[in-house]
Amino acid sequence: MAQPTLATLTQYYQPEEKLDSFATMNALLWLTAEQQQPIVHYWQLPQTVILGLRDQQLPALSAGLHTLAQADYHVLLRNSGGLAVVADRGVLNVSLFLPAHRNDYTIEAAYQLMTTYVQAAWPTLPIVAGEIKRSYCPGDYDLSIHGQKIAGMSQRRTENALVVMLYISINGNQDQRSQLIHHFYTAGLAGQQDDRFPDIDPQVMTTISAAQGSALTIDQAIDRFNAVWQQSYQLDHHHLKKLIEEPEFQAHLTHAYHDMQRRQARLH
Repeated sequence: MAQPTLATLTQYYQPEEKLDSFATMNALLWLTAEQQQPIVHYWQLPQTVILGLRDQQLPALSAGLHTLAQADYHVLLRNSGGLAVVADRGVLNVSLFLPAHRNDYTIEAAYQLMTTYVQAAWPTLPIVAGEIKRSYCPGDYDLSIHGQKIAGMSQRRTENALVVMLYISINGNQDQRSQLIHHFYTAGLAGQQDDRFPDIDPQVMTTISAAQGSALTIDQAIDRFNAVWQQSYQLDHHHLKKLIEEPEFQAHLTHAYHDMQRRQARLH
């Protein structure tokens, strides 16, 4: 029996294209349902803090945003819950889209599927799932090595498709990323106590490169994921590039982009 096909797409966004990242996610979610086609989207943003919807409730949000601007980071408010995460050239975002009805996968099962794929990509590292409380954007399906977080996940669902979104720190200065978000929350809380926002300890986060004790590039990480997908799928690296140029996809992308534009107004 022929293996199902997994279409891949790799994109490196420029700062002025930051809204395209989540607009593309929404449009690909539509395409997954429309084509009944599993998709993996690899993407990166340079020097950007991606805020979650909960971050809007910081009592001194403008002060927090000022700390990010001073550090020369761009800011993006995503269209899902959770809290702030850092994107840069050492962080890889991996979004796995699956055609599925709402009851095909429980939320836990979808997270576990991605966890299994990450573990298979680095079989020699003891990667486990579970909340790392003093990391940034802590959640039940944080992925960690010896208590240090390397990745976090979120999900979005429609009636006929779902996406599991993973960010994974491959290389770079994780201490600096953690300190950046620590300063953001310190300023944004303005001395108030609020357990909805983490008291970040840089010691509880790391990168794959640091954990394995050897350098790893983003392209090498993508190759590892592709090797794992190939055990279950036939990979197609070309067809999706053509599909996203089609007028119908572009219409969905434009609509999603305008939604993201309107969302950003909440930061001003």
